Amino acid sequence: MAFTGFTANTAKKLLLDAGAFVKDYDPSTDTWDTIKDTKVIGATQGGGSFSAVPTVRRIEIDGVKGAAKGLEALDEWVVTITANVKEVSAEAIALALASSTSAPADQPEGYTKITANNAIDLDDYLENITWIGRLSGSDKPVIIVVKNALNTNGLSLTMADKAEGVIALTFTGHYDPTELDSPPFEIYYPEVA
Repeated sequence: MAFTGFTANTAKKLLLDAGAFVKDYDPSTDTWDTIKDTKVIGATQGGGSFSAVPTVRRIEIDGVKGAAKGLEALDEWVVTITANVKEVSAEAIALALASSTSAPADQPEGYTKITANNAIDLDDYLENITWIGRLSGSDKPVIIVVKNALNTNGLSLTMADKAEGVIALTFTGHYDPTELDSPPFEIYYPEVA
């Protein structure tokens, strides 16, 4: 007898391919057709990743010799989403810098001048960074939304012969001051027939 998790429904529950990373996505109104040319961050190489990790504190009680059911407190969520962007644009560079200013350059003509700022303003946080990817058993995508996103890893570019640069954008989700009881992410998983 084979012991396996494989069933007749396995083929309907596979995340396929790298998907796309978009900014300021509205799950209630946006569709792929309305955003593919305006909100996509850029082409990727190596896709990306999503992580939502709770920090759990174990409450210690005299006489209890280890972890006990009900004696844990969730202190925080650390939420990140990373996009390995191959399509280097002025916008991607600005996103990597967390807080920056972009404007047409006076000199040299035909350039965008991007300068980093020394402080993070509320306007520097994106409404969200969202990953949209294909689920094998559905015509609808899986959607992962990281709210109040700010790239926290800065800008690092490596250039080499016979290779193209990739910008790793790692956005951290931040709690909204008006929604402190809601961790800064949402996952929309389609119904599978």
